[in-house]
Amino acid sequence: MTPSAECRHSVADQLAAASRRVPTLTAFVGLDGFVDEILHVVDKRQSATQYDRLRTIADFAQRLAAAAGRSTNIELVNIMTKLGGNGPIMANALANFGMKVSYLGALGYPALHPVFNEFAHRAEVATLCGPGFTDALEFDDGKLMVGKHYSLADVTWNNIVTRFGREKFTARFASSDLVAFVNWTMLPFMSDIWESIQRELLPSLRGPRRKIFFDLADPEKRVPADIRRALELIRQFESHFDVMLGLNEKEALEIGAVLGLSRPSASPEGLVELSMEIQKRSGVSTLVVHPVSYALVVSAGKADLVEGPLCTRPKITTGAGDHFNSGFCLGKLLGFDNAAAALTGCCTSGHYVRTAQSPSVQDLVHLLQHWPTT
Repeated sequence: MTPSAECRHSVADQLAAASRRVPTLTAFVGLDGFVDEILHVVDKRQSATQYDRLRTIADFAQRLAAAAGRSTNIELVNIMTKLGGNGPIMANALANFGMKVSYLGALGYPALHPVFNEFAHRAEVATLCGPGFTDALEFDDGKLMVGKHYSLADVTWNNIVTRFGREKFTARFASSDLVAFVNWTMLPFMSDIWESIQRELLPSLRGPRRKIFFDLADPEKRVPADIRRALELIRQFESHFDVMLGLNEKEALEIGAVLGLSRPSASPEGLVELSMEIQKRSGVSTLVVHPVSYALVVSAGKADLVEGPLCTRPKITTGAGDHFNSGFCLGKLLGFDNAAAALTGCCTSGHYVRTAQSPSVQDLVHLLQHWPTT
């Protein structure tokens, strides 16, 4: 159900009261990087400047299916070119809140790709290799991400040590309030990197438990054995961190299948039941699952479900999940309970899809106080 006005205003008040603390928070995020082209698919063109777009993935699928045995022409229109990748989008959003962010990833080599220049003014960034490239075909009911990932094979522990430096990596990993490793699926050596961190850095790690966030990023194309290995490595970070694992609805179903679990029904209650089993089996402190219209958080055998400000005609959807993750992590860093942190994530995503801009903390306060209905 839609959060009550009392709940929304309570979270708005918490954000406003905590806003002065945000610049004291630190985050270390990695390790991917993409150049995203946001594209529309033309249905009918009226002139050189006017066209109707294909609005749904089903319409696009029908257009492609009709071309079988015949061939066809598909026109794509560039809406924008922007920084991409789960890591840069999430880190950029955290920096936009005012947090002190360090980012390490595939941002161009030896120099930054120009698409990341603005990000580099907002955060401390370092690059390991060239970025990937994504053609993001956006529709009203979702998006199709067509990627070129060959450069990401250079995101390795050896390149982290030689191109960035073991001491610098250790310093940021050991001191940041939040560590986030995202886009496991597209980084073929991410599990090896986690294994190296656990072998070489965790034994000497000291200090209080901090928060670490993981996003597998659509693991459908990875084989079950790789997914199970990744989940076990993620669990092992619990020795020193409070582990948060983020999934969208599709990813939750895929992880459930790998763990031998199924969703008992298509309802939100069915997803809650599946998520509680995933959290129990995976051994992470917190599991957060974010479908399009709501989010749920499971920890300590308890689930909280919160609906967000659904947008029926988004300006952009690519990066919406990464914005949710940034808002959720912000809430947890500020000490919010799971429901309030989930609502903060939903509002971060909700502002982004409406404006194509990352929100400030004040933007979140305003959205919570003036809840949109479309």
